[in-house]
Amino acid sequence: MAHVMLRSFLRINRRLTAKFCTSASEPSAQQVQKLDEVDRPEFLGAKSRWTETIEFVQPDIYDGIPVYRLMNREGNILNKELDPKLDKETVLKMYRGMTTLNTMDRILYESQRQGRISFYMTNYGEEGTHFGSAAALDPADLVFGQYREAGVLMWRGFTLDNFMNQCFGNCGDIGKGKQMPVHYGARDLNFVTISSTLATQMPQAVGAAYAFKRAQNGLCVVCYFGEGASSEGDAHAAFNFAATLECPIIFFCRNNGYAISTPTHEQYRGDGIAARGPGYGIASIRVDGNDTLGVYNVTKAARQLAVEEKRPVLVEAMTYRIGHHSTSDDSTAYRSVDEVRFWHQKDHPISRLRNYIVNQGWWDDEKEKAWKEETKKQVMQTFARSEKLKKPFVDNMFMDVYDEMPKILKEQYDYFKNHIQQYSEHYPLKNFEETG
Repeated sequence: MAHVMLRSFLRINRRLTAKFCTSASEPSAQQVQKLDEVDRPEFLGAKSRWTETIEFVQPDIYDGIPVYRLMNREGNILNKELDPKLDKETVLKMYRGMTTLNTMDRILYESQRQGRISFYMTNYGEEGTHFGSAAALDPADLVFGQYREAGVLMWRGFTLDNFMNQCFGNCGDIGKGKQMPVHYGARDLNFVTISSTLATQMPQAVGAAYAFKRAQNGLCVVCYFGEGASSEGDAHAAFNFAATLECPIIFFCRNNGYAISTPTHEQYRGDGIAARGPGYGIASIRVDGNDTLGVYNVTKAARQLAVEEKRPVLVEAMTYRIGHHSTSDDSTAYRSVDEVRFWHQKDHPISRLRNYIVNQGWWDDEKEKAWKEETKKQVMQTFARSEKLKKPFVDNMFMDVYDEMPKILKEQYDYFKNHIQQYSEHYPLKNFEETG
């Protein structure tokens, strides 16, 4: 099945490249041979032929890159030949993960509104892109996330305690409280720690992919980003480096319609993000991000192409951000409630996958009710446990950057310790661990 998907993928890419690079009147093979024998442009870096017609390449000369989907809104497989035929446990793991993430999002979002954590970002409406892609990867593939890929970590084994501890910045946090909430990272799960600034992870991911290529380890790098991040200069540098260095990397764009408050029609005039791939020499494809199994198929084919041919692949997953951008955002200021309600009720990835597992006879209303109750109980228990933990030992803020603390940092450290000791009554030290 993967080979069938890969062949289809390559056909689409060749067809789109031809639309970008040729005019409506293709020369015959005989004409091409004659041109080769007589005269062709010899400019470095161009793949073209001469023309005597003033012909501008217009952005609207084609209908747009098609959106691949496998499963419709009713949960029915549209192309049986491309059915991945995933086993029951794998699909149910996807569904349980998506619903658990949804429940965790609701509780942590509300906790921020109550002042119990400082910041949060939900994943509402984008769960299908997380679990569909994560399931198709090798666990050893290296992931560079942006900040809305919690489901990828959850699939790989990041626990509810890991999520909660990071958001509270307590002593159980792997990052020792040094990051903002939702800036997860896990070395053992091959997930690079998230940074706030947009697109910085993209050229870093290309560097890692180049190292993988040199190591010939049979793995790839996956770099997630939003369509807003693709407007950053780092994105274009990353695309070009990946193409010219022929790196095994999947650029996975979650196009959810909005870069914070900026809708796509104000961000760019071209045909989305996938259309940029051919211009850089990157194989590209667009997929319905609300179709979890469709995302799985595309990611699996993209990984095969990246690993076997040592080349970058650009995947654009079309989805919709149902929630606010973050707890610092009010999306009602720039989009209608009716628009959000439509996507939530008519084309939610969780609803679509639920329809699929119901159609398979693997799920019913009774199981749904029991699972929701169990999930909420697990999340609430974890929340209560994490909230009670103390903050990390305060000295940690000076650690883990240098192998040996440099003189200037040691001076700051000594000043800090003296200050805390002198004015200890002004600091809630009882809320912190006493030793690291």
